Amino acid sequence: MIKKEASGLLFFDDIFKGILSCVLLNCKINSKVKQMNHSLFIKQQVLLLTISFLLLIIFFPIYGEVDLNLIQPWMSTHGEFFLKSNWYLDTLNHRYVKQLLIMAYASFLGLWIASFKFKQFQLRRTTYLYLFLMIILSTSVIGILKSQSDHACPWNMVIPSGDSYTWQFNQIGGHCFPGGHASTGFALLVGYFVYRAKNRSRAIFYLVAALILGLGMGWAQMMRGAHFFSHNLWTGWLIWFINVLVYTLTYSSLKKSVFENK
Repeated sequence: MIKKEASGLLFFDDIFKGILSCVLLNCKINSKVKQMNHSLFIKQQVLLLTISFLLLIIFFPIYGEVDLNLIQPWMSTHGEFFLKSNWYLDTLNHRYVKQLLIMAYASFLGLWIASFKFKQFQLRRTTYLYLFLMIILSTSVIGILKSQSDHACPWNMVIPSGDSYTWQFNQIGGHCFPGGHASTGFALLVGYFVYRAKNRSRAIFYLVAALILGLGMGWAQMMRGAHFFSHNLWTGWLIWFINVLVYTLTYSSLKKSVFENK
């Protein structure tokens, strides 16, 4: 009787060990799959960055034909930008929309601070801080590059000539490249990298919002004569590059606290 009970216990023990080993094996497989997906994602991003860089160099050179064709409809025959002081483009877009976005970005800092007091925010504490710091980093890099740039703004490059105008492409000192205003919208791109592995729909929302706001705010500035369209495309590319670089460098250390933390 004792032998039968012992053999029965051994039988269930073997089953338990088998289930446990399967669970552990499945965890290892899932971990390897995630690692493979991450490596593939990084390779895809590097490839896309390279292709888009070449496309920008070839088809969207600064002061190129595309830039001039896109900005020409917003100019008078004398080279004046008739929408330069337009309320919707100047005050609404350049001031109020930017201020609203800055307040939205500041809310990430507020949520990070609140996480030290309120338990419902503690799980995402590092995520809030990462979002805020990456927005600060990406917009600051654009701001620094812009401050050191000698690229003039379109409205400073137009020389009236009778009933027409000419472009003075050697004009310098405008600090108009890359586009600082567009960077405020493109900065939302960080959300795509934070949520791509754990909340696909939210990641897509951040991606679409970043493209709409970045391109839209940049286009409005082009209509005013403040930037060429290529300025804004390069701004988006630079912020994309910054996000890929930081994501790659920090993934291992922040994987559990940011990129896979639900």
